[in-house]
Amino acid sequence: MAQQDTDQQRAGVLPVDDEGYVIDTEDCEEREAAWRERGTSRPITVVGNPVLHKECKDVTDFGEEFQQLVADMFASQRTAEGVGLAANQIGVDAKVFVYDCPDDEGVRHTGVVCNPKLVELPAEKRRLDDSNEGCLSVPTAYAPLARPDYAEVTGQDEKGNPIRVRGTGYFARCLQHETDHLYGYLYIDRLSKRERKDALRQMAEKEPRYPVVAND
Repeated sequence: MAQQDTDQQRAGVLPVDDEGYVIDTEDCEEREAAWRERGTSRPITVVGNPVLHKECKDVTDFGEEFQQLVADMFASQRTAEGVGLAANQIGVDAKVFVYDCPDDEGVRHTGVVCNPKLVELPAEKRRLDDSNEGCLSVPTAYAPLARPDYAEVTGQDEKGNPIRVRGTGYFARCLQHETDHLYGYLYIDRLSKRERKDALRQMAEKEPRYPVVAND
């Protein structure tokens, strides 16, 4: 058993393609359900809470407690009907996000990234997409935000194995958005003052559709 576990960790949780990127498009329904059914949904922390506005701590212990956190994150993401969720969005100071997100071709991607770092793109890959963006921590608010339509992230999977993840379109936006969270940035921090004010107004005018943690 111990040897089998070691071999599995060396191989990584997800298979990789010929270029070394994880293949996160297979068995998405089964993998997401397995995580979610073990987890407990937690309320979402909203803008203004200090945990959202500072860099999170690196994940160094991938043990049972951390595995439960990941399960809770998948459960919370499903309750909130999100496509990505960072640990600090449920009040936990840990550098990990989960995702269950389609790309612009409708292909579903599901996975876990710990200690992510965005790869700096060469100029020829930096095509900007100014689609609307929203955030579970800024409920009911949306604003256009230009981001590259392709993204690469390096980090570790839920067992600590090194991984590389890449995405296009909506999934690329998700990877950038969730990585931002773990370094203390919300998408509204990248807006102009006027656009940020409008997003916060939208948030104030409507009730979120999922449980949130009220700021004192």
